[in-house]
Amino acid sequence: MLRGLYTAAAGMVTQQRRHDTVTNNISNANTPGYKQVNSVSRSFPEMLLELTGVKGDQPKSIGSIHTGVFAEESLSIHLQGDLSNTGRASDFALVSDLAVPGMAFDASGKYVAPDGTVTFQPQAFFTVQDRGGEVKYTRDGSFHLNDQGFLVTSDGSNVLGADNQPVRFEPGTSLEGLYLSKDLNFIDTATGNPTGRQLLVSRIENPNKLIREGNGKFRFDGEEGLVRPVNGEDRFEVRQGYTERSNVDTAQAMVDLMSAQRAYETNQKMIQFYDKSLEKAVNEIGRV
Repeated sequence: MLRGLYTAAAGMVTQQRRHDTVTNNISNANTPGYKQVNSVSRSFPEMLLELTGVKGDQPKSIGSIHTGVFAEESLSIHLQGDLSNTGRASDFALVSDLAVPGMAFDASGKYVAPDGTVTFQPQAFFTVQDRGGEVKYTRDGSFHLNDQGFLVTSDGSNVLGADNQPVRFEPGTSLEGLYLSKDLNFIDTATGNPTGRQLLVSRIENPNKLIREGNGKFRFDGEEGLVRPVNGEDRFEVRQGYTERSNVDTAQAMVDLMSAQRAYETNQKMIQFYDKSLEKAVNEIGRV
């Protein structure tokens, strides 16, 4: 009986985490560049049941029993979001479909080899530097120029250029007078001349190595060789005057939310049932 109590409790914890994850997705449905998070659950190992006290040296196997589930990890889904036309010259949206030779990725951004090996589609990100000097990656291109002429994100992180240094213009410069070329150079609209500033867009080979840091930023926790600047062979585009919307499917998220609530309530009722059964067993045993 106690085994069932623990199984139901594990189910409640798992569904609570799933509920929190879906709620966070829904609350960020309108956040530019936000990437949906899925809570991945896994079953605990099955326990083998054996019958003891039988003839012979070895106990007799009579089957196995499940011992519940647990929330193993939270997995970010780096699929392309729709674009929103803001009309602001300081807004930028990344559109990318990066390829790996010999691999055809499915709609979820995965390639499964014949031997079962899973490869995730590389993704492109704007490269920024936070206030502590650490390099981060984001798909939120809601930038602006601060009083010192630095191109910064909404929380003040510096946007990096191709020289791995913060992009900086003369104080008082307006992005309305600049446009971003296909090779990521900022061009003076009036003269057509390059300004000498070039935006850095990074290609990350395994986006599952990205650690979510908040404010739409990620930290890469992998080998340095898995990150490099995009080049002319990569299929990507930066569109000025647009931002990338979140890739949260709100309709599916609402379905997942209701499913998590129902599963949580079911496990809760199971615990109440076990509680009443234990109470009854204790009281009846006490009267014997």
